[in-house]
Amino acid sequence: MPIMKPNIAALLGVSLCATFAIAFILLLLTSKTPLPLPVYLVSNHSMAMPPAAPRSFVLWLHGLGDSGPANEPIKTFFTSPEFRNTRWLFPSAPNNSVTCNYGAVMPSWFDIHEIPVTAESPKDESGLLKAVRNVHQVIDRAIDSGTNCDNIFVCGFSQGGALTLASVLLYQKSLGGGAVFSGWLPFNSSIIDQIPPDAKKTPILWLHGMADRTVMFEAGQAGPSFLERAGVSCEFKAYPNLGHSISNEELQYLEMWIKARMQNSSQRFE
Repeated sequence: MPIMKPNIAALLGVSLCATFAIAFILLLLTSKTPLPLPVYLVSNHSMAMPPAAPRSFVLWLHGLGDSGPANEPIKTFFTSPEFRNTRWLFPSAPNNSVTCNYGAVMPSWFDIHEIPVTAESPKDESGLLKAVRNVHQVIDRAIDSGTNCDNIFVCGFSQGGALTLASVLLYQKSLGGGAVFSGWLPFNSSIIDQIPPDAKKTPILWLHGMADRTVMFEAGQAGPSFLERAGVSCEFKAYPNLGHSISNEELQYLEMWIKARMQNSSQRFE
């Protein structure tokens, strides 16, 4: 059997390392002046604090039969520096049977009984309130992650706009704002009694095309008067010749509207 010869250089290296380690420990124990710590352990405020929370949070709710990912290009319109730290979320509605489409199953936040939607169309309040609870959970998570309530904005188109309205009106806290695109009142007037006091402080932006034949313009017009009775501030903008769609002009106005309501101070994680 061959004899394994010790590696003298390796042994010397180990011995020297051990000697230096012992000397360093003795120096720590006897030195009255603290030795500098590695940079990642330095108690520097900017390094010790976790990353800043998103300055703002925008939740976008799509319309009937659509999906969240299909709406994500909307955020490309928001190019102002104020939106650099904005977190966007585009959830997709669950698949549900929809009465106005003869019971066909499709992405839908709640049931819609008839198309076109008018101010007098039947309401699916039970399905609506279930969807509202899900939206509230998303908002709660955004707040828990460190986002200021005043920097949270809920926006939606058509059915998503109707859900936006219900979600911000029934939330327990005031938010930065709610934007309704071509939406309608998805509940009965009795819901006024259920609106929390703080929710009445959330401003509403309502945008609607005057040529809309899917959600009739009159259905949109019913919104501001209802909100006025509820004590909620609402800005209504009508767009001539615009059908049931979102225009670049509307999105540009939304960008300015949100910017004007963003709070300058962003919370950080505690």
